Amino acid sequence: MIATTPDFSPARILVVGDVMLDRYWSGQAARISPEAPVPVVKVKGSEERIGGAGNVALNIARLGGRVTLLGVVGDDPEGERVRDLLEAEGVVCDFVVAEGARSICKLRIMAQHQQLLRLDFEDTPIAFDGAQMSAKLKRHLPDHDAVVFSDYGKGTLADVTHHIATAKQTGLKVLVDPKGVDYGRYRHADVITPNLSEFFAVAGACASEAEILDKGRELLQRCGMQNLLLTRGEAGMTLIRKTETHSLPAQAKDVFDVTGAGDTVIGVMALGVALDLPLHEAMCLANLAGGIVVGKLGTSTVSVEELSRALHGDRGSQYGIVSEDELMHIVARAKAHNEKIIMTNGCFDLLHAGHVTYLEQAKALGDRLIVAVNSDASVRQLKGESRPINGLKERMTVLSALACVDWVVAFEEETPERLYCRLLPDVLVKGGDYAPDQVAGGDCVIEAGGEVRILQFVEGQSTTSMINKARGTA
Repeated sequence: MIATTPDFSPARILVVGDVMLDRYWSGQAARISPEAPVPVVKVKGSEERIGGAGNVALNIARLGGRVTLLGVVGDDPEGERVRDLLEAEGVVCDFVVAEGARSICKLRIMAQHQQLLRLDFEDTPIAFDGAQMSAKLKRHLPDHDAVVFSDYGKGTLADVTHHIATAKQTGLKVLVDPKGVDYGRYRHADVITPNLSEFFAVAGACASEAEILDKGRELLQRCGMQNLLLTRGEAGMTLIRKTETHSLPAQAKDVFDVTGAGDTVIGVMALGVALDLPLHEAMCLANLAGGIVVGKLGTSTVSVEELSRALHGDRGSQYGIVSEDELMHIVARAKAHNEKIIMTNGCFDLLHAGHVTYLEQAKALGDRLIVAVNSDASVRQLKGESRPINGLKERMTVLSALACVDWVVAFEEETPERLYCRLLPDVLVKGGDYAPDQVAGGDCVIEAGGEVRILQFVEGQSTTSMINKARGTA
């Protein structure tokens, strides 16, 4: 069994398929419209992510693999946005631009971290120059180790049978995330990754585990394929081969959103195949990655650090120091479980008893406590060039060791207003003599339905007095 996360940087993957832009409008829904029996969402933020084959490519890039993406976009702002987002992450994009066509875009309306509505903007099947796509594929194949065909049924892979044959002639391993019920289109693929529902739609319902294996091997033989990786939700994954079978239980501790999980699975499988890992070891990594990504909201990716934590068995204890992006997913998951999120901020240089008392009082207001910590540059702006005494890493390490603190995150700005407005805790806690309307970020939190609480500091306890005492100037 695999013991460490591989170095994925030598892997070169070509991804071909349906590219789409996922947009999210998020806010609070606190009332029903007088115009119709629908909720009114007061939109507070928007976000754009990459979906479809682009999400496969992004997962590969964020794990360190080198990846080229072939797809079709329209000559429109959405197509340019897809290219910009991917190239910023190191994905090489070589798109066929279809004149007059609309780039595929999905808009999701979110409230309280739940999806209320999805709007699809697309003209499918996409009309484009197939010969141009074939020429691009043929040109890129020699520079890669494996190719992924990510089929969302939008038309980009109308000639997938011919594309697979071309890739096999070049000597590349071929992985397919299929769509529809005609798997003959994917003939001679090395690995195909349907989920259980997709498999049943093709092979028919199965009454037992033995029947799943029998029908899986029958499908492989009928379509001239080598390996069937069946993703089975709560039942984990099963790799069916001609003469052997490997099964793994699901790794997800909390299933929050399965959107794009299949993209992550085939992306990690492709990395393993490109590195010539045994397929059951690649499946192990893909299973862990899939378990991580379903704990996040919307189309998402997995980092090397997250995969390493999962591999060593501590994915379920993701506490302590986290990045801002990791914290976004953690907070969304905690809120989905009706946990009350408390958040405060500060420099926390030379932690003293007053700090600890304040943080314990803050934690008592809810279920989870986030502490946002000023960066070193931010502390110097506030306190002068002689501060901080302890660097950011040391200050965050000490805070993360406190039993009352769940997560510690850094921020660069002079105030954490932007961070509060992004995370929207249920309670923003500030110490001292502030009025609630004077607290940076308080407006955002209150407008989102939260509150601002002011706690009094412990008299006689301060970092400045500690410094003065040490210098003998107290």
